[in-house]
Amino acid sequence: MDSLIPFTTSGSLVDCVDRKMLVVLRDGRKLQGVLRSYDQFANLVLEDTVERIYHQDVFAERKNGLYLIRGENVVLLGEVDLDQEDDVPLRQVEWDVLYPYHRQDIADKKQRDETKAQVLFEKRGFCKEGGEGDGY
Repeated sequence: MDSLIPFTTSGSLVDCVDRKMLVVLRDGRKLQGVLRSYDQFANLVLEDTVERIYHQDVFAERKNGLYLIRGENVVLLGEVDLDQEDDVPLRQVEWDVLYPYHRQDIADKKQRDETKAQVLFEKRGFCKEGGEGDGY
């Protein structure tokens, strides 16, 4: 029966080493890089890392090089399909061009979340505490 339980510890990352991975962090950043190492806490080492930002149908990348990511900050980790990576219908632009739009998107989302929390507090009695600074 135990063989039917999926292996969900950090040891399941062994097949991902030396592959291009996408990592989504708790603060919303999206990083792509080659997974070089990990430990029992799912701390990750990414090489040739780029940070990507998106706005509508465009994206921008900023090279970050070698990156060490604390495991508790990882929301999602997935392998990038190299065969389909270039087929994505997004247009790449310069980071400096897209960054102001990205910052505005973040500010708009924060405002929407605050408004939603206020409505839930006033009309439904939900608590406004908890989750500060943590989008997931």
